[in-house]
Amino acid sequence: MDSSIAQLNTLHPKIRAIALNAYNEAVAATPKGAHPVITQGLRSFAESEKLYQQGRTTPGPIVSKAKAGQSWHNYGLALDFVLLVNGKQTWQVNTDWLTVVNIFKKHGFTWGGNFAGNFKDYPHLEIKLGYTLTQLTALYNAGKFIPGTTYLLI
Repeated sequence: MDSSIAQLNTLHPKIRAIALNAYNEAVAATPKGAHPVITQGLRSFAESEKLYQQGRTTPGPIVSKAKAGQSWHNYGLALDFVLLVNGKQTWQVNTDWLTVVNIFKKHGFTWGGNFAGNFKDYPHLEIKLGYTLTQLTALYNAGKFIPGTTYLLI
């Protein structure tokens, strides 16, 4: 749970409390022995680019469609999770998984399992705060950050 809280604390200040509340509610709503673990919050542009290159120019399966700057993670507006069931990670979309998803959706998150097209990102949850990636990239390129942080002024 501590690693999940640490990941949630990397999210943009405007959504951090929302995500923490949703996470705590999801932990309470899932049965003993099955609870969500947050595996990713804020992701640097370099991390995104490395993930994008996997399966393209570096070994491994393709795991991302987002180049650097094209992921909501790059702006602290997305998180990924996995279920820990009896100590083992599982990505099986079942009743417990959907319990977590529905709680986050109730708190305003969009679920990657509902993405249009044939790319479903089941561990992914995001809040766009009314912005587009184009707008966020422009703010990033203009250096519009909260003083002393890497968070955009949004």
